[in-house]
Amino acid sequence: MKTFLRNNGLSIVFFLLFIFTLIGQIIFGFKEHNKEILEQGGVAVTLAGYFSTGHFLESTFENWESEFLQMALFVILTIFLQQKGSSESKDFDKQEEVDREPSSRRKGAPWPVKKGGWLLAVYKHSLTISLLLLFFISFGIHFYGSLKDENQQLSLKGLPLESAAAYIGDSRFWFESFQNWQSEFLSVFAIVMLSIYLRQIGSPQSKPVDAPNSETGE
Repeated sequence: MKTFLRNNGLSIVFFLLFIFTLIGQIIFGFKEHNKEILEQGGVAVTLAGYFSTGHFLESTFENWESEFLQMALFVILTIFLQQKGSSESKDFDKQEEVDREPSSRRKGAPWPVKKGGWLLAVYKHSLTISLLLLFFISFGIHFYGSLKDENQQLSLKGLPLESAAAYIGDSRFWFESFQNWQSEFLSVFAIVMLSIYLRQIGSPQSKPVDAPNSETGE
């Protein structure tokens, strides 16, 4: 167990933080949703019923959507673009290990590498494919949840409901998306630029403390 915790400590801690913050979101989102409904003369939902509301789906997946978009674009763009001096960038002046073609003879190589063919072709891009797939799934659920929440509010006000075709161009939906996307792109810009000049001893996201600012890569 000690070995397992030592080998997986980073993912375990972040997963526990995710669960903790998700529970916090559910508790306060549930209270906020019912407060809004009651103020508009509606009927409060149960905690179990809250999970199928547009309020929960929209607020959860609009955030997941932006995270997966940020990570997918970062993985893709760092293949082709460089930021001189940043620990988050490849150094285009030398050969990088990640650019090397995979070899099935390498000890411990994953099974798609050993199989070759189309499996290897997919596996070579599997990280990007997975992140983009998660983005599109989250984007779709966000859209569904946002439309559902919008129609619930319209229903409480006695107004006509929105169709999916009409809502895809609605300012509310795109406001929800862009307000999250811009914050993710800002965070990437910050880590890329700050890692040029600032250091954190012991972190693999930082260059060595004594490395010159002009040195690119970790």
